[in-house]
Amino acid sequence: MSEVGTDEDLVDRQRVHDRGLTRRGFGVLGIGMREQRGMFALAVLGSLVYGTLTVADALVLGWATDNLIAPSFARGDVVSSAAVVTALLFISVALLRAGGVIGRRLAGGIVYYRLMADYRRRVTRRYLALPMAWHHRHPTGQLLSNANADVESTWAVMMPLPMAIGVIAMLVAAIVAMLLADVVLTVVGLVIFPLLFVINVGYQRKLSPRVTVAQSLRGDVSAVAHESFDGALVVKTMGREAEETERFAEVTMRLRDANIAAGRIRSLFDPVLEALPSIGVLLVVVLGVERVMSGATQPGDVVQVAYLFTVVAFPLRAFGWVLGELPRSVVGWDRIRYVLDSRGEMPYGTEALPGGGAVRLDVGDLRFGYAGQPVLDGLGFGVDGGKVVAVVGLTGAGKSTLTSLLIRLVDPDDGTIRLDGVDLRALTHDSLADSVALVPQQTFLFDDTVRENVTLGAPLDDALVWEALRTTQADAFVAALPDGLDAELGERGTTLSGGQRQRLALARALVRSPRLLVMDDATSALDADVEQRILGALARRTAGGTGPTVLVVAYRKATIALADEVLFLSAGSLADRGTHAQLVERNTAYRDLVDAYDQAREAAT
Repeated sequence: MSEVGTDEDLVDRQRVHDRGLTRRGFGVLGIGMREQRGMFALAVLGSLVYGTLTVADALVLGWATDNLIAPSFARGDVVSSAAVVTALLFISVALLRAGGVIGRRLAGGIVYYRLMADYRRRVTRRYLALPMAWHHRHPTGQLLSNANADVESTWAVMMPLPMAIGVIAMLVAAIVAMLLADVVLTVVGLVIFPLLFVINVGYQRKLSPRVTVAQSLRGDVSAVAHESFDGALVVKTMGREAEETERFAEVTMRLRDANIAAGRIRSLFDPVLEALPSIGVLLVVVLGVERVMSGATQPGDVVQVAYLFTVVAFPLRAFGWVLGELPRSVVGWDRIRYVLDSRGEMPYGTEALPGGGAVRLDVGDLRFGYAGQPVLDGLGFGVDGGKVVAVVGLTGAGKSTLTSLLIRLVDPDDGTIRLDGVDLRALTHDSLADSVALVPQQTFLFDDTVRENVTLGAPLDDALVWEALRTTQADAFVAALPDGLDAELGERGTTLSGGQRQRLALARALVRSPRLLVMDDATSALDADVEQRILGALARRTAGGTGPTVLVVAYRKATIALADEVLFLSAGSLADRGTHAQLVERNTAYRDLVDAYDQAREAAT
């Protein structure tokens, strides 16, 4: 428990913060009740039915004691009519009370799960609307925690809330029934209620900051775990398993210590909270026996009061559950509100690209940077429709950044990108998605069939799928799979080689017939001859008027030579452009770079 001191500091800070959480927590409850007012009202109604009929059950028990049990003991036999009436009363009350319980739990569960589903959708939609620049600043594990654990902790309080509200009615009815039965016994027993409430409040004040810290640490564990799984290949190949295990163990130990600290509080308070009602019942029974013996009260009144203390004590804990969940609810709410309130989404326009076929691309004075560091500085060029253009440059020249801008994953700080004269920012979302496709460096395949990975659920004919597979030289290996297009690929396409995954990713882009195809080193895992056949097929489709304008970030000299034109980037701007042969002849820096590419590949093989 090496991190106890650190987490105790967090607990102390959280305790100070918790002083204002109760008020904010009730605000969160109000939001949930308003958003699900109809179903929540049904849950409260069920709780009220349960509470009042619990008191009615005690009244029936008291009546049965005086009119059935006690006379039966006195006479030595059972009055059948009284027994039948008693049985019918108990059955009726039990059935109605069961209906109240079912109604409360069913409606309360619907409220809880509806709120969780709704806010998970809201968070996910917000993720989709926010630009990639926002996502780059937030770890994936944290985003997963926001959409899952934080939403769950925000609305977990809605489960005990209807019961807690029903308990109010139960307490009022129970106190009235006890006072009517025996004032003295009620006063004696009611000493326990305030004591139980005070201890419960103290319990929650001790427990809440520790539970809240544990909730925060769960997000940290999720973030580290996700990063470890994502980086498994790096960890294994670099022999860093022990260090990564230690890093994960550190944060999980902190979570363990936080949970143990919360468990200690529970172990101290839970026995006291369980024992107090029993002590109250014992006091009522002892004093009640004396009062019955003295003729001051009836046995049924004692049984009724004792039973009410027994059945009311547990529902009182619902108040504690609500109070205990409030801090976690507020913390979860703050975390999901941070996502929902985040700004920076890229608004789409209302225009659609005119005509069909390949588009002309115009990039004008493009400027973009990360965290104040410029990457593209005044980049500008134009590409005629139907051309295959290679983008070449040193690492850090801005090639991958340019691809992100061309498909509008991010917007430039300054400058314009136009397709057939229309600014990307003026296009509708559907028009942009239909017109531009990216095949990135990192190939991602879903744990699904070949068909679904290529179509992504779009209603496309298999003939189009096979045509795209032929263009990307993937048709042969797909046909050889046991189920062809219906073959399952496994998580991230683990059943395929790197080159096969890249060809499927390229087919995924081509099957939609994009008008601008952007390839960011998308053929790096392919053999040179396969790569050239794919690019040659793309060039033939483009020349025939059926293919897109193609912009490819390239490294192989043979690949670059296939392009109609080469853009040579340097320090975020256009250093030179022309055919490969022209640049080799006149630009020493370009020639040295492409020669270095080939030398590096030869050395690697």
